[in-house]
Amino acid sequence: MSLHTTLNQLSPADAERALKACCASSAWVTKMLEHRPFATSDRVLAAADEIWAKLARSDILEAFAGHPKIGQSLATLRERFAKTAHWSSQEQAQVTLATDELLEELRQLNLAYEQRFGYIFIVCASGKSAEEMRDLLKTRMHHSPDRELGVAAEEQAKITRIRLEKLANAEGEP
Repeated sequence: MSLHTTLNQLSPADAERALKACCASSAWVTKMLEHRPFATSDRVLAAADEIWAKLARSDILEAFAGHPKIGQSLATLRERFAKTAHWSSQEQAQVTLATDELLEELRQLNLAYEQRFGYIFIVCASGKSAEEMRDLLKTRMHHSPDRELGVAAEEQAKITRIRLEKLANAEGEP
């Protein structure tokens, strides 16, 4: 079934839950719901991008807070993020293959990143190894706060798009 058909056929409450699983920003979800019904799947994705681009910093940070930290245990992912744990574990699948030493390095880098920028490290982790994410973390630690917020917001937009596309695929709702 197409993305727009899937979203259009859901009840308002189910559509809200599905969209919230794609992006934890309440403002983004509300504005996406206001755009229903969608004429095409491309319109869904375009609306998602347009709305995201206009959100306030606080809305962006709310979306970031809806993500598990890279390197958290799968048990923590399942407990804290029950609604998106299935997707998050798929998105971070490569991290689960990392050594304990590398996971600890990721944990330490995440803590340093969060202290520096005030929010967790956001990266579209699909297909990335733990080493790649470590290297990205190290590189992005050198960004200015404004530049990093922009980079993290772009990564969130990628994650949202992937999750929207999953709504219409066999993977279905989280």
